[in-house]
Amino acid sequence: MSSNPSGNEAISSDTIERAVAQGVLTLQQVEMLRYLEKARASATVTEPADEEEFRFINGFGDIFVTIGVALFLGALSYFASKLVGSVGAGCTVALTSWLLAEYFTARRRMALPSIVLLLVFACSVSVATLLLVTGTETFRFDELHEKGWPVVLAGLVTIAATALHYRRFHVPITFAAGVAALVASVVALASSLTPGLESVLIRPVLLVCGICVFALAMHFDMSDPQRQTRRTDIAFWLHMLAAPLIVHPLISVLVSPGGLSAATSFGVLAIFGGLALVAVLVDRRAILVSGLSYAGIAFGSLVKQIGLSDSAVPLTLLVLGALVLLLSAGWQALRRSLLALLPNTLVRGLPPHT
Repeated sequence: MSSNPSGNEAISSDTIERAVAQGVLTLQQVEMLRYLEKARASATVTEPADEEEFRFINGFGDIFVTIGVALFLGALSYFASKLVGSVGAGCTVALTSWLLAEYFTARRRMALPSIVLLLVFACSVSVATLLLVTGTETFRFDELHEKGWPVVLAGLVTIAATALHYRRFHVPITFAAGVAALVASVVALASSLTPGLESVLIRPVLLVCGICVFALAMHFDMSDPQRQTRRTDIAFWLHMLAAPLIVHPLISVLVSPGGLSAATSFGVLAIFGGLALVAVLVDRRAILVSGLSYAGIAFGSLVKQIGLSDSAVPLTLLVLGALVLLLSAGWQALRRSLLALLPNTLVRGLPPHT
């Protein structure tokens, strides 16, 4: 173990994780200990942290276990479907994922396997419920909007299942998984209530859902502006879900199979600029990343229209890469300038730039 500046021995992360697994400490107590440690460390650090920190992987052991989980559950799903059908296979994989989480999540506290096991659990519950309600053995994802009420019911069951999972294991991505199931239920409900208008309503519904998810993510963010508790991890995954729900409806309406005109290309880039501004203000890069592909399409279209078709792809990649690097280098300076323009009541709820 290492020593801290006062000469006292620091408790390693492994010891803390074992203490949680054995019931010596609760997760809330661990969060407070980490908060106090970061507060002490920040008193001696002059440079601001320029990262969205969240625990995704603890070491190569996480990758090793995740590979084993993928191989095992993939093979289990195949054999279970042969023996007990698709619904039974979904239930079997969901139950097995829970049992594996009892060891790798509850006891070992492994980050990446916990995320994968949660996602497999949620997807298995959702698929098994949908197949059970529809009485079919297979389905296509592009036909989900046609199923209506079965999707709503599957979403509600998945929400309940993920709530139980979070109560037991406290994996931050669980919130996003449950909210994703809720969004699917809302979209399916809208399609059921307005038959024949799915193509017209899908974008507005997704946009409203995305804004609601973003608001929920900001609720968690603003309750922990220093980003020192599990709430910031929950907010991270909610932002990852909200980003495509907001970006896709806003920009895809301008993107047609026939390509972009100069006006629509500038419109896409303007929307991307607005999303980038929001991303900098709230210090979350997920929205910015989600819009990069659309910004690339718009910029590439402009390059072709000025007669540089042969260089469109490399020039677009060059500009996008330079933009990402410039934003990364000047992220905190840009945040500092923008936050200075906002009222203090709003700034207090956002992550500080120092």
